Amino acid sequence: MNRAAIALVGSAILIALGVTPLKEAWQAIDATTIIFLLSMMIINASLAYSGLFQIVLVNIVRTTHSPLGLLVLLTFGSGILSAFLLNDTLALVFTPLTLQVCQALSLNPIPYLLSLAAATNIGSLATISGNPQNILIGSFSGISYLEFAKVMTPIALIGMIIQIGLLYGMYPEVRSAQPFKQVPMLKTQTFTPLLTKSLVITGCLFAAFILGFPLAESAFLGASAILITRRLRSDRFLSQIDWNLLVLFSGLFILTRATRNLDLLTPLTQLVDVPVGLIASVSILSNLISNVPAVLLLQPLIAPENTQSWLLLAAGSTLAGNLTLFGAVANLITLEAASKAGYQLNFFKHLRFGLPLTLITLSISYFWIRLI
Repeated sequence: MNRAAIALVGSAILIALGVTPLKEAWQAIDATTIIFLLSMMIINASLAYSGLFQIVLVNIVRTTHSPLGLLVLLTFGSGILSAFLLNDTLALVFTPLTLQVCQALSLNPIPYLLSLAAATNIGSLATISGNPQNILIGSFSGISYLEFAKVMTPIALIGMIIQIGLLYGMYPEVRSAQPFKQVPMLKTQTFTPLLTKSLVITGCLFAAFILGFPLAESAFLGASAILITRRLRSDRFLSQIDWNLLVLFSGLFILTRATRNLDLLTPLTQLVDVPVGLIASVSILSNLISNVPAVLLLQPLIAPENTQSWLLLAAGSTLAGNLTLFGAVANLITLEAASKAGYQLNFFKHLRFGLPLTLITLSISYFWIRLI
């Protein structure tokens, strides 16, 4: 069984045992989070179909003139996009394109794939809409979109600079600032009407976020506007939704309510009350059970008004994803792409980069958030 099936079956067993009655289990599912996540998936699908991500990468290749320039632009390009759009979708689209560029330029793709995976994780920290765990935290805490971004954006930008420095030190081939002899001409498939519509709706959506309109309702309205079209069948957008993730979230909401009913979280209470204990706990749990379950497990222990703890939870659950290959979906996407192309990206090769990156960025996050 995959993670979604495990969460669903576990929920069914707990309901059958009477730990969480069916009505209570249904009420435990946070509708705001599910609607927000569903809506952002539809908007991401629209942007992907329109060809936006291809346009961005092609322009990165055209703008850069050297291996080092490609590393820098790829890092910031993917990181900035991940701040506004769900990072896993971006990793899915960018990974094969990055591999294609590296092969055309006769470059070792490993440092660039590592850069892409890490940047999508780090960049997604900047906003509530950047990744699923941030969406959860935004829903539970009530922190505004702008307030969250003000704290997290500096951490994300510094983190991307640090990852460039680490890759520069570990891979001599990316240090060259010598221009490429020939830049490959990459073709893009764009659907201009959909691209224009998607960009207008996305721009309006983020304006609504910044102005303080309700996040889930704004995203839901934006996704609905995307689906009203006579050019593309709506099932093409809906087919790109990660229904497994939505089922996983729903099951985890029920399991979290059950752990509360059984009073299983008491041993963690004192540890989470201490800031360093909180960020350490969520970092470890994120690599053991993944970041979304870790956030759902710990969120009942944090008071809604405790903004600092929510921000530490967001930083720990996101940045810890860079620690190991299994810490984030983006890492697994790059691993699979590298393997199919005949390049070896194993656990220890990733850990050599991920361990120092995670320790440095988590330390910066801890002291930065504690200062505010």
